[in-house]
Amino acid sequence: MKLKGKIALITGSARGIGKAIAVKLAEEGAKVLVADVNQGEADKTSEEINSKGLISKAYKLNVTDSKEVESIVSSIINDFGKIDILINNAGITRDNLFIRMKEEEWDQVIAVNLKGVFNCTKEIVKHMLKARYGKIINI
Repeated sequence: MKLKGKIALITGSARGIGKAIAVKLAEEGAKVLVADVNQGEADKTSEEINSKGLISKAYKLNVTDSKEVESIVSSIINDFGKIDILINNAGITRDNLFIRMKEEEWDQVIAVNLKGVFNCTKEIVKHMLKARYGKIINI
């Protein structure tokens, strides 16, 4: 229970590596905020964590939309009072040969993998600075 009392937001945590991180942080005592563009899968992950007697809440979050990030972070602060840990895990790939990749595919990857980290970190770090505490991990 190393993380008892901590609030952890993990982007892209409805499945895969993000889900595994969310489950592990919850097992270590953190209240886990599962954030993903897929609300249904985020709900399932959160319910799975809660079914173990741990604490989790799901949020639909498109990390590429700065206004949505701002709104969700505001909701989290209202609900939990703080965010101690941010794990920027949301990411996509568009596997293709470089010469065959369409510009739209490239833009999608950059928007999620880079702009998403910027949007979430920029919004959350304000609260971490006020609290004089916070951990940010980028995957």
